[in-house]
Amino acid sequence: MNDPAIFNAGRHTTHKAELGYAMSRIPIHSLHQEVTRRIREMIRTGLLKKGDRIVEKELCREMGISRTPLREALRMLGSEGLIDLIPHKGAYVAQPSMNDVREMFDVMAILEGTCARMVAEKITDGDFKKLERLHAKLEKHWEEKDHEKYMEVNQKYHSLVQELTGNRVLNDVINSLRQKILLYRYRQLYLPDRFEASINEHRELLEAFRRRDPAAAESVMKRHLVNQCDALKSVYEGKGDRTDA
Repeated sequence: MNDPAIFNAGRHTTHKAELGYAMSRIPIHSLHQEVTRRIREMIRTGLLKKGDRIVEKELCREMGISRTPLREALRMLGSEGLIDLIPHKGAYVAQPSMNDVREMFDVMAILEGTCARMVAEKITDGDFKKLERLHAKLEKHWEEKDHEKYMEVNQKYHSLVQELTGNRVLNDVINSLRQKILLYRYRQLYLPDRFEASINEHRELLEAFRRRDPAAAESVMKRHLVNQCDALKSVYEGKGDRTDA
């Protein structure tokens, strides 16, 4: 007669093996996530402009994919507010009003300002050195007038400030807005005088962190975001906008 304990142990072992096998098959970076990233980048760089219709057949052919991962990507981008999914018409790159953009920046200014204050309150020497190293890269790319690399490091800098708060809830809330607002942060940097203004604001922010001055750090970070939004008003008014950015 079979021993129930042995039988159950064997079934448990088999179940664990099957579960481990199933879990191992889940990709870390799925196809639709990669498609989402590429379309987001096309919007950011201006290959897809606001109001453009997403031609699914063409994108599928260019990316070598089926429509399933593309449609999953479009749904994800729709939830981020970057794509408008219109029934019976298709998908279009979103056309937010200047008021919509202003509201996003107003919220982000409060959130990132809070992050800066929290970091300045408890920043360690090691934390400051991390920020200082990233700032040095910003200075380098600013000197070289390399907008692309500047924005890459800028994103890392803001993400690090956010991370150093150690507040997961705040982190999650900011991440929900970050991808959307990055599109506009990128565009405003090409406006006349905005590039230099940006590096000057970062210099002030680093100095506030150096002095461990929470009020100054919060004030500079908020002003940094507000100034970006003010610069974007010129983009919406057609002043200094680049067709490829």
